[in-house]
Amino acid sequence: MKRGGVLLLTAVPVVVTASVCLLSSQESDAGRAVPGPTAAHRSQPAGDGKDDEVPALDSPAKKELAQQLVASAENSTLEWRSAYPYVEDIGDGQGYTAGLIGFCSGTHDLLTLVERYTKDHPGNGLAPYLPALRAVDGTDSHEGLDPGFTAAWKAEAAQPAFQRAQDAERDRVYFDPAVRLAKLDGLGALGQFVYYDAMVFHGPGTDATSFYGLRERTLETAAVPKEGGSEKAYLNAFLDIRRAAMKTRKADIDTSRVDTAQRRFLNEGNLDLTTPLEWQVYGETYKVP
Repeated sequence: MKRGGVLLLTAVPVVVTASVCLLSSQESDAGRAVPGPTAAHRSQPAGDGKDDEVPALDSPAKKELAQQLVASAENSTLEWRSAYPYVEDIGDGQGYTAGLIGFCSGTHDLLTLVERYTKDHPGNGLAPYLPALRAVDGTDSHEGLDPGFTAAWKAEAAQPAFQRAQDAERDRVYFDPAVRLAKLDGLGALGQFVYYDAMVFHGPGTDATSFYGLRERTLETAAVPKEGGSEKAYLNAFLDIRRAAMKTRKADIDTSRVDTAQRRFLNEGNLDLTTPLEWQVYGETYKVP
C-alpha cells in the first residue's frame, strides 16, 4: 500500500512459541536483509491453543467484510474486486500504485508480486518489465516502465491467474500476518481488522510509523488482552498512535478510515465486527447489511 520510506518485510509463518515472530537476520524474496525482531516482536504472547475462541476475521464472511472495509478507504467502493486493474501514480513519491491492495513500484511489494507471478506464469504481459521494476524499486521513478506498463498491468489484471496472484500476495504479506498476530494478542474481529488496515496503509515495517513500530509504541502504553489488558483501551491507544502517524505523513491527511469507521465500531462496542455495519470514509456513507 501507500507507505512512506518503509522497507517491506517478507511475511513469514508465525510459529506459536514464546518468540512468535521469527524475523531474525534472514533474507527477503529479493535477497534483502530483513531487520531482526524488535522488543514488540519478542513480547508477543505464547499461544495457548485457544485461538479458535477468538472471533476470526479469516472466516469467509468476515474476510469478505474486511476487503469491503479496506476498499471503501482505498478505492471508495465496496466492490473490492474492481481494483485488480487499478494502476496510477498518485504523487506520493512511491511510483506506481496498482492492484487490489495498492502494491507500489517503489516499495518492493509490486516487484515481489510480479516476480512470484512470473515464476508460475512465464511469458506473462508484465514479465518484460521486471528489469525496470528492479531498477526503480525504492524510488518513484518510471524509467523503463513508461509508456507501456500501465496498459500491460490492466491487460494482465483481466486474467484470473493474475487476480489469484494478487489475492495470494495480499494474504501472504498483509492479511494473514495481521490476523495471526491480532489473535495472539487476544483481539477479536475488530482488532484483527484494525491490525490489517494498519498493515495495508503503513506497511509491515519496524520503523516508528510502520505497523510493527505502531504496535511496539502502543505496547508501551497499554497491555494487550492476552496479557490482561482491556481490549477497548488497547485498541483506542493503537488508533490514537496510528492516527498521529498518519498525520506525520501529511498534516491535512484525511483520517476518516480511523475516525468514522474503526473508531466508530469501537465506540459502539462492536468488538466482533458484527453486521449490519454503517461507517463513513471521506464523507461517503457505506452500509453492509
